Amino acid sequence: MIKEHTTMTRKILVTSALPYANGSIHLGHMVEHIQTDIWVRFQKMRGHECYYCCADDTHGTPVMLAAQKQGIAPEDMIARVREEHLADFSGFGIGYDNYYSTHSPENKAYSEKIYRALKANGKIESRTIEQLFDPEKNMFLPDRFVKGECPKCHAKDQYGDNCEVCGTTYAPTDLINPYSAISGATPVLKESEHFFFKLGDCIDYLQEWTAGSTTLADGRVQPHLQPEALNKMKEWLVPDENGEGGLSDWDISRDAPYFGFEIPDAPGKYFYVWLDAPVGYMASFKNLCERIGVDFDEFFKADSEAELYHFIGKDILYFHALFWPAMLKFSGHRAPTGVFAHGFLTVDGQKMSKSRGTFITAGSYLEQKLNPEWMRYYIAAKLGSRIEDIDLNLQDFIARVNSDLVGKYVNIAARASGFIAKRFEGRLKDVSHSALLAQLAAQSETIAADYENREYARALRDIMALADAVNEYVDANKPWDLAK
Repeated sequence: MIKEHTTMTRKILVTSALPYANGSIHLGHMVEHIQTDIWVRFQKMRGHECYYCCADDTHGTPVMLAAQKQGIAPEDMIARVREEHLADFSGFGIGYDNYYSTHSPENKAYSEKIYRALKANGKIESRTIEQLFDPEKNMFLPDRFVKGECPKCHAKDQYGDNCEVCGTTYAPTDLINPYSAISGATPVLKESEHFFFKLGDCIDYLQEWTAGSTTLADGRVQPHLQPEALNKMKEWLVPDENGEGGLSDWDISRDAPYFGFEIPDAPGKYFYVWLDAPVGYMASFKNLCERIGVDFDEFFKADSEAELYHFIGKDILYFHALFWPAMLKFSGHRAPTGVFAHGFLTVDGQKMSKSRGTFITAGSYLEQKLNPEWMRYYIAAKLGSRIEDIDLNLQDFIARVNSDLVGKYVNIAARASGFIAKRFEGRLKDVSHSALLAQLAAQSETIAADYENREYARALRDIMALADAVNEYVDANKPWDLAK
């Protein structure tokens, strides 16, 4: 049991990473949204003013090409996908205050506002670059449509923006033996004017922010990053002895054809999806604020005392711990209070695979009439505050649900409800003086601290130990005999 918190009320905005509008929600996505939802529920139970916003990430060439393949407009496709995504998340009990879309007037307005502020602050410059061009499709190739060998670790078939094996980010032209993921053709270099965010100019601020923390209204100190994330940022922020690493300026534009927002005063040039996607957090919250009468600026102004947290996967840490704080800071907004990264989900010890039948979508789980609370519990029972992969072992899943949820937790109500209804008209005696209840209540703040610190596995171990104590009490006192 978690007692209602009665000290100072905190103002908290929480987000999950935006699912891309070009695929189904799978259990890997669900790990993050369950982790976030549990934390938001906890904060609301404590009486804090807490909002949970998310949206579909809708822009980019993949969405454009997928819509073309289906013979429909991108706007129609993303509207349909959003409904599917929201149905899956709702099916798992995820309680957003707002689930929106990055293809929105609010997102367009804030993307342009941030861009103009960065430009006025001397953080945007244009230059002519050589970009990979598909000679068969007659189009410039976005990062995710160029594949090749990672220039750092030499992993094969990596995308043109970052390596999924070693996490390095790079330009598509850095790939070894690149090829077009659309046609398979060998791309050629072609010149194009692009716009860059001068991220290298932000290094002093980012070194300070990544290693820093925020003192909250209740006096606790919240580090901006987890220790593992901070160590990774140090690798990227500081060049090694060979001069590798360090911050490069960030290409924030793409050429037509492209589904997204056109850059102001630059016809045929569009914001790269990774610029307007995180701005989607702001847009979703702004949309909520307009509906329920909350002051948006109170959460995003430069001197805001509200708290802002992003729950993300470790694969997008670079964007959220470097690009995003710099974008916010140098456009006159506040930076996040904390960025919480989690690891990947494996199934029976292996990466999810369609060919092995272990690529489990949220929809397929729900279609089997499996209780989503089972999966919520199983995932929570493996989650901590560190950036660690977790494994869905299907036999362990069955055993844990049966032994913990059914055998311990539900068993308390199941074994007592019958005779309470039969002999006591469904009424309970006042047992506020009970030593057992006092034992349970004594653990409240310890368990609350674990939820606050995202140590769900530890919290649930303690909760199940208390369930054991209750069941032992029932066994020892045999209330069904006492009732006679």
